[in-house]
Amino acid sequence: MADNAENGSPAQPGFDAPPPTEHLNIKVTDNNNEVFFKIKRTTKLEKLMTAFCERQGKTLASVRFLFEGQRVQPTDTPDTLEMADGDTLEVHQEQVGGC
Repeated sequence: MADNAENGSPAQPGFDAPPPTEHLNIKVTDNNNEVFFKIKRTTKLEKLMTAFCERQGKTLASVRFLFEGQRVQPTDTPDTLEMADGDTLEVHQEQVGGC
């Protein structure tokens, strides 16, 4: 019984934190295709980005990934971007040059 009263105490953060934070379902879309990935919050998004490109026959250098309008770096994780379950990454064709 005493354990139940102390679940919110700092001594037992492991019992409260992991269940909601283990995995996220992330949708990746390029406006033509939607691919869903289930990844851990601490997994580098490079893994997801590479898998999406392989499935779509694209190179990682030819596209850019955006989350809420901000460019996603391969070293980012869902935790660093404060992503939630069901969030979407947008994929756009990389553009080079200008006037």
